[in-house]
Amino acid sequence: MSEFPNPRTHEFPAWVLAGEYFYDGRDIVSLGNELTVENVRDAYLSGIFPWHIDGMPLPWYCPARRAILEFTEVDIPRSLEKERRKSKFSFTIDKAFREVMENCSKVKRPGQGGTWITPEFIEVYTELHKQGMAHSVEAWDESGELAGGLYGIDSGGVFCGESMFHKASNTSKLALLFLIDRLRERGSTWLDAQVMTPHMETLGAKEIKRSDFLIKLKETQELKSALF
Repeated sequence: MSEFPNPRTHEFPAWVLAGEYFYDGRDIVSLGNELTVENVRDAYLSGIFPWHIDGMPLPWYCPARRAILEFTEVDIPRSLEKERRKSKFSFTIDKAFREVMENCSKVKRPGQGGTWITPEFIEVYTELHKQGMAHSVEAWDESGELAGGLYGIDSGGVFCGESMFHKASNTSKLALLFLIDRLRERGSTWLDAQVMTPHMETLGAKEIKRSDFLIKLKETQELKSALF
């Protein structure tokens, strides 16, 4: 039995009370559920994801507006395509998951305060990686050093992107393009970007209603595609 309300039928309040403070509840399914491998697995398969915020019980989200990237709508900027053609980086999948996640946790993100990728998140997601649900893409420079990458969750046939980092220009973006090509080869047609970012918008991502996302997720899960 799931610990989480069904986001298809859950009534999202305008505000939720956590301790002494009210928070915008329009995207929050649940507050304070423990961050365990089992809860995280169940959440992603239901279209829910956790996002740590300092000072409040752990929020679990299913946003009213969900960012997705349809592969038929990918629009690669000319400068990035040029960079990809001349790139000397090599790319791998699942070769350095924990290292990728640790690097993502160090990225400074304007307006977000501290990172949501806490040590507890790293432990739980690394275990999910060992179990075959969490995956990483790595970009390596010519010296064999990790230059960028990203990680995310296989939500039952849909890749749900979590975070990216780069140490060299455009390596995280190139890693994403590498991932999209690999997902296409496995029959995937879209990925879940969770919330819109300037980079994802540049690539052609769009926002859809929560109800439409949940239908799309369920329909894709029913195909039982193996992404990795």
